[in-house]
Amino acid sequence: MGTIAIIAAVILGISFMTFVAFFGRLPALRNTPISFLHRLIWIYLPNGLFAVDRTLTNGRLTTSLARLGRHLWYDQHPTILIFFFLLLSVGEYLYLPVAWPHFSLVHKIFGTLAIFCPYLFLYLSAFTDPGTVNRETHVREMARYPYDFTLFHPGTSCETCHLLKPARSKHCSICKRCVGRMDHHCIFINNCVGANNQRWFILLLLSTAILTLYGGVLGLGIIRAKIQARFPYWTLLPWWTSQQAWEDGSLDFHRWLVLWSWGLQSGVAMGSVTLLALLTTPLVWGLLGYHLWLVYCGTTTNESMKWQDWQAEMDEGGVYKRRIESDRVKDLKVEPAWTRWPVEAEQVMVRTDDGKPPRSSHRLPGEGEWEAVWRLKDVENLYDIGLWDNLVDVFLPYFMFKEAKGRSPVDEREFGRERGRNRRRSS
Repeated sequence: MGTIAIIAAVILGISFMTFVAFFGRLPALRNTPISFLHRLIWIYLPNGLFAVDRTLTNGRLTTSLARLGRHLWYDQHPTILIFFFLLLSVGEYLYLPVAWPHFSLVHKIFGTLAIFCPYLFLYLSAFTDPGTVNRETHVREMARYPYDFTLFHPGTSCETCHLLKPARSKHCSICKRCVGRMDHHCIFINNCVGANNQRWFILLLLSTAILTLYGGVLGLGIIRAKIQARFPYWTLLPWWTSQQAWEDGSLDFHRWLVLWSWGLQSGVAMGSVTLLALLTTPLVWGLLGYHLWLVYCGTTTNESMKWQDWQAEMDEGGVYKRRIESDRVKDLKVEPAWTRWPVEAEQVMVRTDDGKPPRSSHRLPGEGEWEAVWRLKDVENLYDIGLWDNLVDVFLPYFMFKEAKGRSPVDEREFGRERGRNRRRSS
């Protein structure tokens, strides 16, 4: 059982460390052991090693390692994408020659689709423009969403791209561009996940989750059939074994493990890939569930962190909101005249340093009295319009939820013309 135990331990370790690396910073996991492990791996241990290296080599080793780490994590390169591709292809190369002859016709048809789909969606995720915001696409991206005056306020410019930031956009320091409805930069696809490719990313997660679970279960079935053909009393789990087999000494826990090892080692390549699939599939399904939850909530990874920052501010006090008039006149210097979104902002939320409501001298949008806010559920999320419409927004990124009153959607160019007139006046 030694070889199998080592393989399982290595796979479990890699899966767990991947989970900690990618999920340790999530606001939902703050003040948890996962968050502590993330800080231990990425902050405390590197600082300790740097202190030792500063004593021994005057910091030369850690400087080189830090430069390599910055390149791997913060520069755009296909290293992890290639690794992911090889993980799929090499795993299938080791698994299929042994497993394929045991498949029925139905499993061969469904298995072919399960193998093909991750490659298709990986390509679409990696090579589809995520929604780059530049001078050619700026008007279109500005008309995608209205500002909610909570997470996104009009008039904010990107210091790198020198453009007004559309609502829900974010500048990616890795891709060196602003992306519409930015979710996050994914090193596994060497691309940002944004408005135009989030659907392919979710389908990539779904197809990979199905592939790992389906392949793992089929491989487990083949291993079980091989063991039971020679040892009929053996079962997949020890508590499924008949009581008689335990009582007459035909099987004990040690022998059950030995037979497991024999079944895996009779086809080491397929057995190892089966273990890899079964041990990593919870991670993939968890990541898929997390992104579907974000869709259900009408938010993104980037925005969820902003919401948690607001919650931290609320815990300290000094967060206020008030109503925005429905018939307000938009400032076309910094806002689009029209967006495709079915609703407009109904509130403005601000934080004050002294914990008191903003003074009337502060020129802030909205009308009426300021109301203290202590819980996120008391705040409207403008971008959550129901599960079905949230799904439509993700899978049909240019869907027109509403028609412009008295003009066609093409007349969103009005915003662009107004911006052009303002630039000419300023020059």
